[in-house]
Amino acid sequence: MSGEAARGAVAFAEKVLELLDEGRYTATYKYAVLLAMIDLCLDHADRSGEPPSVLTTPELAARVVELYWPHAAPYPDHPPARVLRQNVGGQAEIVAAVADFRARHAPVAATPWKARSAAPREYERLVRFVEWKLVQMPLPRLQTMGTATEEFIYRIHWTRAVRRAEVQAYQEGRASDFDNRVVLLPGVGQYLRDLNGLLRPLIHRKWVEMVAAVNGLPEMRLQEFLFGKDRVDTGPVRAPLWELQERRCFYCGGRIREPVGAVVDHFIPWARYADDGLDNLVVADDRCNSWKSASLAASDHVARWAARFSPGPTAAGLEAVASTTGWIRDVRRTHGAGRAIYLGLPETAMLWLRRKEFVPLDRETVVRALSPDH
Repeated sequence: MSGEAARGAVAFAEKVLELLDEGRYTATYKYAVLLAMIDLCLDHADRSGEPPSVLTTPELAARVVELYWPHAAPYPDHPPARVLRQNVGGQAEIVAAVADFRARHAPVAATPWKARSAAPREYERLVRFVEWKLVQMPLPRLQTMGTATEEFIYRIHWTRAVRRAEVQAYQEGRASDFDNRVVLLPGVGQYLRDLNGLLRPLIHRKWVEMVAAVNGLPEMRLQEFLFGKDRVDTGPVRAPLWELQERRCFYCGGRIREPVGAVVDHFIPWARYADDGLDNLVVADDRCNSWKSASLAASDHVARWAARFSPGPTAAGLEAVASTTGWIRDVRRTHGAGRAIYLGLPETAMLWLRRKEFVPLDRETVVRALSPDH
């Protein structure tokens, strides 16, 4: 990153910090919208790792549903178990809609992709409702701090006076003047990509603080409930991945004698990008998993991981695992996030190799692996 770009990123981060500290918001929507934008800038990255310059309201709505999905389950540590409020004056409408969908159509579905498969039309109606709420409320208001509005993240083509009938007509494919584009201002996509590792935990923290305050709960257990990586049971894919990896640890290559001794690891760390997609999951032995923790893996590991995206026995094996277990596999999304995160790293980045050893980024290896035609 050049000196000018770095200064631009710092200035942008300062404005985001001001936005996060803005006290007039009564619901958690601003956190969801910001995280959804970051996620889309990662998984929609092009072959060179560059983020998109335009997002759309249906894309944002789909991602916001995913973000609120675990939040819409009853909180078990607060008897009687109930869905936690995320609005000062009551329940946030989006959370209420997701919780109602879960109760009616997906009472046992632990993940949004399983719910989408079980009730596709109802899930689409949910996403459309969430899209309308984003259009109506947070998107026209997000960049207002105090009494002043400053467009420093995006530009939209509607105002707070937008009518639901107009949006509904567009959603149904009827004649409408509604423009669903959310145009990122120059440099913002790169800022969101490059600041992901800093902004994501900060947004999580602010979100937890607000939910704790609204519900009168201690913050300690809320972080894991709202954003923990263990909310989804990866047990169903552990043994198939173990077999696919020839019963070896992905990182050290050591033999894992039984699948019970394997740990399912998120190759792109959960702290960097919340992706339970099959292509982001590998099995490792307990020691390597502990040593790697939330670090980014070294360039040689990236090269072997990226090979899974290319046609061949491993890709076919992953597709078979997805088919037999019903696990989500979104190659475009996982591959895009990998490109955005790794190709956007500075030259000074240090990556985990083995045990307590970290090594410098080998950009040539990473580019060749993640963007071979670049």
